[in-house]
Amino acid sequence: MGDILIIAILIIAAIILFLAELFLVPGISIAGILAGGCAIFANYYAFANLGTSAGFITLLVTAIACIGSLIWFMRSKTLDRIALKQNITSQIDRTVANEVQVGDTGTTTTRLALIGYAELKGNIVEVKSSGEFIDEKEPVVVTRITDGTIIVEKKN
Repeated sequence: MGDILIIAILIIAAIILFLAELFLVPGISIAGILAGGCAIFANYYAFANLGTSAGFITLLVTAIACIGSLIWFMRSKTLDRIALKQNITSQIDRTVANEVQVGDTGTTTTRLALIGYAELKGNIVEVKSSGEFIDEKEPVVVTRITDGTIIVEKKN
């Protein structure tokens, strides 16, 4: 009777750790390794101490318990309760960028390794270089505005 209790506890621990691995800590982690270890040891213990037929029964019970618990957990509302359902609706404030027009001039405040910041009309805004690298504190001119992205070139 004590052997069956040990095997049952190991199988239950394997199932709990297996579900924790799948749904709480995805990836190969300690929970997954321990779940596999518990299942393997439960089956080994059954084969070694209770015989071949008990070992195969334990193997079958372990497989059915793992698959059944996975199906039960997927069908239960537990995943719905822990799932994120909120959409991100915030937007970038582009009021300053909307004041900038093609032809405006300013000075870069950071190095433009294609994207950086420049001071235009007294405001610091994110700008994109038209293709060349522009050093910090260089004069620039706005050449184009596309979908809220301000594109600048080095002023000659």
